[in-house]
Amino acid sequence: MRIPPASLLLLALAAACSSHPAAAPAPTADGTAGASGIPSTWRFTGKSRVAEGGSAMVVSGSPIASEVGRDIMRKGGNAVDAAVAVGFALAVVHPEAGNLGGGGFMVIRLRDGTTQTLDYRETAPGRATRDMYLDASGNPTEKSITGHLAAGVPGSPAGLVEAQHRYGKLTLAEVIAPAIRLASEGFVVDSHRFRSIRGDSDRLSRYEGSRGSFLPNGAPPAPGSTLVQRDLGHTLEAIRDSGAAGFYRGRVADLIVAEMERGGGIISKEDLAAYKPIWRDPIRISYRGYTIFSMPPASSGGVTMAEILNIMEGYRPLPPFGSAELVHREAEAMRRAFTDRNTELGDPAFVKMPLDRLLSKPYAATLRGQIGEHASKTAAFNPSLPTGSSTTHYSVVDADGNAVSTTTTLNNSYGSAVTVTGGGFLLNDEMDDFATAPGKPNMFGLVQGEANAVVPGKRMLSAMTPSIVLDPKGQLYMVVGTPGGPRIITMVYHVISNVIDHHMTLPNAVAAPRMHHQALPDRISLERGGFAPEVIADLRARGHQVAEGGAGGDVEAIIRHGGGWEGVSDPRSGGGGAGY
Repeated sequence: MRIPPASLLLLALAAACSSHPAAAPAPTADGTAGASGIPSTWRFTGKSRVAEGGSAMVVSGSPIASEVGRDIMRKGGNAVDAAVAVGFALAVVHPEAGNLGGGGFMVIRLRDGTTQTLDYRETAPGRATRDMYLDASGNPTEKSITGHLAAGVPGSPAGLVEAQHRYGKLTLAEVIAPAIRLASEGFVVDSHRFRSIRGDSDRLSRYEGSRGSFLPNGAPPAPGSTLVQRDLGHTLEAIRDSGAAGFYRGRVADLIVAEMERGGGIISKEDLAAYKPIWRDPIRISYRGYTIFSMPPASSGGVTMAEILNIMEGYRPLPPFGSAELVHREAEAMRRAFTDRNTELGDPAFVKMPLDRLLSKPYAATLRGQIGEHASKTAAFNPSLPTGSSTTHYSVVDADGNAVSTTTTLNNSYGSAVTVTGGGFLLNDEMDDFATAPGKPNMFGLVQGEANAVVPGKRMLSAMTPSIVLDPKGQLYMVVGTPGGPRIITMVYHVISNVIDHHMTLPNAVAAPRMHHQALPDRISLERGGFAPEVIADLRARGHQVAEGGAGGDVEAIIRHGGGWEGVSDPRSGGGGAGY
């Protein structure tokens, strides 16, 4: 049944007036809870891919990788073993974003309540310079996006090995074996992977290693064909046999440096040997009685989402989903959070950040007090230091209640488009996530400051927001994340808010239309067809610039459902789940 907006308002008001935390919302029998406010023509309604599991669940950007994780848990592995196995498998079967030549972030919560995050973000090479991507006029060039110079020092192999070593139950050889098999024997290419490779074939065709790996016979592998990647299999075997040293030293390191010399890149053997992942404390967010654990810097995701949630928490009740009143308030909250993100945040080893202030409820109340009924304007950007698509996500829950939320990336689809010849893996183009020209937009339109300028050894700021949600009783409730550049932050916010505030089932929360504002450019971005014409007209009357665009993201989320788990994959992309 459809719940009318008035009923939603009454329900939200009753919850706001209660002295007790909100209970986890129960889905309606037909699964349509919270659908009010979505146009009846919305193309993703009812199309989320759902998997059920009474004991454990994996969802990822590839159904094959999800099955790998499920099978690892069936063999006695825990959620971390499964997450590591999925990470290596994605490097084979989801090459647009799964990777060995990129980096990522992992949020781990164990059954005993221990919660940690692992930062295996890439770093700038030792020979990197602040202005290395600017032309003679001081404008950014394409060198930070495509080609050898775009690559930062990879972090994924070190991060996956470190997570498995600290928290896994199985051996590294056991968890990496499925990825080796998929690379050496091949996997069947589906239509999503075919379209993805075809869409980037012009970039991939520029480089010998990429042509050999992804364009056999000069064309993308057709749906139903088998893609074999023997060089990648050999690289995975080196990691199996020697751990992280199998990638960062020896034959594979020699191949990376040779590729750099071939194409004018600057990653050295010293850069590779020096790379280390970092364990960090999570960002902890309280929201309407729920607790959310997310990534700290060098990810901006946890801090920026916390600011948005803290601002929105003060609206009791929230306006109905899909209304101009709600979109306006969300846009103004996002504007303020992204302004802080773009000026204050960076690698904590290089930048002092006022995290206590940014995460505080009183600060959010001050920001909320600036929001009226009309659009404000993003302040003139000061890039100086303050004085005071593609990425992929996967979520795992095991039978013991351990959970892992992981987002990993090459940055652009297929990263720099450079595959290491003889190594079989793509290199990232994460150097573009730095402020390559402070005060000017990067490939995602983000305008950032000196806090995120290029410095050797520095980790570039990220928007990745892997998150774990506990219910008001402190029990594991939801695991969520997505790719999508700066939209990652707002997409994860939307899914969490859709479930908690608008009482949507998780499939509806993932499929629901999304909006985004990132301070600059100063406009609201809406998914085309997801918002009523009168809502858009209202937003424009309030002074907002509004742009409608295509759908984006690939949310991969898990929620506690009945006595087990429900895994939901975004209908906008080609992922899938596997549980038991």
